[in-house]
Amino acid sequence: MNTLYALIFLVLVATSASTQSIESSWIRINQLGYSTSGLKVAVLVSKENIEPPYFELVEAKTSRSVLKRKPGKNFGAYGPFVTSYRLDFSDYTAGGDFYLKVGDIRSSIFTISKEVYNGSADFALRYMRQQRSGYNPFLKDSCHTKDGYTIYGPMPDGTYVDVSGGWHDATDYLQYSTTSANATYHLLAAYRDFPNAFSDSHLANGLDGKNNTADVLDEAVWGLQWLLKMHPKDDWMFNQLADDRDHIGFRLPVNDPADYGYGKGNGRPVYFISGEVQGLGKHKNRATGAASTAGKFASAFALGSQVLKKTDPSLSEKLKLKSLSAYRFGQAKPGVAQTAPMKARYFYEEDNWVDDMELAAASIFQLTKEKTYFTQALEFSEQEKITPWIGADTAVHYQWYPFHNFGHYELAVSGDKTARSQLLKYYRDGIEKVWKKANGNAFYRGVPFIWCSNNLTTSFAIQCYLYRKLSGDNSFIQLEQACFDWLFGCNPWGTSMVFGLPSKGDTPVDPHSSFTVLHKYPLDGGLVDGPVSGHIYNSLLGLTLVDEDEYAAFQSTLAVYHDDHGDYSTNEPTMDGTAALIYLLAAKETDSRESGSRKK
Repeated sequence: MNTLYALIFLVLVATSASTQSIESSWIRINQLGYSTSGLKVAVLVSKENIEPPYFELVEAKTSRSVLKRKPGKNFGAYGPFVTSYRLDFSDYTAGGDFYLKVGDIRSSIFTISKEVYNGSADFALRYMRQQRSGYNPFLKDSCHTKDGYTIYGPMPDGTYVDVSGGWHDATDYLQYSTTSANATYHLLAAYRDFPNAFSDSHLANGLDGKNNTADVLDEAVWGLQWLLKMHPKDDWMFNQLADDRDHIGFRLPVNDPADYGYGKGNGRPVYFISGEVQGLGKHKNRATGAASTAGKFASAFALGSQVLKKTDPSLSEKLKLKSLSAYRFGQAKPGVAQTAPMKARYFYEEDNWVDDMELAAASIFQLTKEKTYFTQALEFSEQEKITPWIGADTAVHYQWYPFHNFGHYELAVSGDKTARSQLLKYYRDGIEKVWKKANGNAFYRGVPFIWCSNNLTTSFAIQCYLYRKLSGDNSFIQLEQACFDWLFGCNPWGTSMVFGLPSKGDTPVDPHSSFTVLHKYPLDGGLVDGPVSGHIYNSLLGLTLVDEDEYAAFQSTLAVYHDDHGDYSTNEPTMDGTAALIYLLAAKETDSRESGSRKK
């Protein structure tokens, strides 16, 4: 009997190995699904030269073929693949669950519905709440409550200032004003632009309950409250809380020994924006001023003041005054306030600042209606018409940040026809640069594979969306949708880049995170960094895969992605990337619901 079982086992193993060895073609889809009224494109990739005569859309429940089409042209090689085709089934508008079929090749099942994206933006808010410092509602405990002691400021080093709160940046527990202010702005803009995409199921402290405030606004106010602490006086502004002495291994924030590892008791250092080069250890940044951070403060405060004017007039007025003082701080110190390294060479190497001051001036103009701010914003816009990473093949870490310029949009909606036309041209010129790179491959991929490529992809999709909505020009809607589809599985690896979304899809399960590594806690909604080029991956320090690479067949020198907590370069979620994704998801939900309703 034992011999019989052994023989059966060997046959099964041999069959499995044979099946794996002959699998050479795959259909990549948006696992989140497709809107009934929107574009619907999948990508067929193969490691062999194939020429499929047609593809079919098949109803999952009945196995009935409901659409039969010829594939598009063969785009040829991409990454590990020899051939690649776009499978466009946009003209099918009925709802239901389906899969695509090319001969014996089948995709996984996906949904077509006008409600397909409902609740997705709210879902991603789970990660933002989990990233809270101070009181953390996920852990129902507090952390980093003694922050912090000052350095580089006009006050004596070691002066205590209360800067507890805010969000941890990623898996590490550093906190940056530049990413936090940008995240706060995106959350506020999402609430302003798409209020019906969000529900009220949490209290202001993040615990379950209702408080008659949309959860996205609760989260944005959490960000605003921390930013207020980081700009406590008109001539005081802080850029960073903690430094890379934090990087001592996996641990939960409520059990953070790094709290005690900075030499000043149990608080963490908070870096004043001096406008000069900083770095307490061997490595230094290239800071030249304060405007890159001050502009982000000013725009977040100004938009917060607008949004809260009716519901919290006292806070609204405070935010208005802080937006003005932050803007003046930036005017007094033009240049970039990069984050500060300490032990390692890595930091946010932001090299642009006029985009931040443009958005700041545009937001203050919307708040005050004072024409001077509009004029200044327009002058800033002319200094950086296109965000410099757009159309480039590479960039250093966070070199051009934020990854899209919201200032062009806010100016365009506030200005006359001449200004609007000029600003829309800036957007279009940037989009065309990416399109020239994208239209030669089946994924329409034109975003460079640099660290945090998913953040760039999300931001670029937002830029395409803002351009389309303002201009009415649908010329680049295929490119916009391809970026969105990429994030949810229409990519070489066939995986969503968002933890837990969709719930039954192939999504990250082993991200670089203490929450999952130590306790298997879910990181629901967290957007991981995304693929990087083989060159970048091989150049980074401390990367060691812990488990066998399930995506080994899809890696290439073009790009690599690993669902492995040993790879912080591709599989670490970030707070600011997730905040931008929340805006994009809210836009997609609103688009799908509204266009679907108009079809009826």
